[in-house]
Amino acid sequence: MNLLVKLSKVYKVYGSGEVSFQALKNININVKKGEFIAIIGGSGSGKSTLVNIIGLLDQPTSGSYDLDGQDSAHLRENTLAEIRNKKIGFVFQSFNLLSRTSALDNVAMPLIYAGVSVQDRRNRAKLALEKVGLGEKIDSRPNQLSGGEQQRVAIARALVNDPELILADEPTGNLDTKSGAEIMEIFDRLNRAGKTIIMITHEQLIAKHAKRIIRIKDGAIWKQ
Repeated sequence: MNLLVKLSKVYKVYGSGEVSFQALKNININVKKGEFIAIIGGSGSGKSTLVNIIGLLDQPTSGSYDLDGQDSAHLRENTLAEIRNKKIGFVFQSFNLLSRTSALDNVAMPLIYAGVSVQDRRNRAKLALEKVGLGEKIDSRPNQLSGGEQQRVAIARALVNDPELILADEPTGNLDTKSGAEIMEIFDRLNRAGKTIIMITHEQLIAKHAKRIIRIKDGAIWKQ
């Protein structure tokens, strides 16, 4: 089995004693390379905690998480940061773009941390923007772009390092129906081209774009 993501018996507990809260309970998820997975659940279901663990932004209290065969438990923070930059492309609901920076420079940001030369950064960022249909908007700032276009910039930024995994957290949450559909068309196309995508959502219609749906409720998986 060509696994990219493997979560085994993952628990996440915040606090201790009487004030402890169990955010995740016995989570077991396997994701093969090239899959498109939707994790769906309501507010307070544990989605955000799960995103943070899959994205190596947090560690389980117990259990294990392997990304591309590498156990994340004992890695140093600088190693985790390097893996996040090279292997995971993040797409957030709120876009997380630098407001005074051009689309091109926003997309190129991960390449700075990867030590890529200025000219190569520009070339790769431009190519990533062309892939999401924004080749003519490279000099535009976020306030000159629609919400859908800003999310396309965010997707281009996620793609620029050619990561193993695209992790999308409510990627259509701040968009109207038409823009949301256009964003999902991009994800569909990326998956057909072989990209592994894990998408977090609370919307059933958005989740249906995935090839497999995992439902989470009260911190536990109740259907997958």
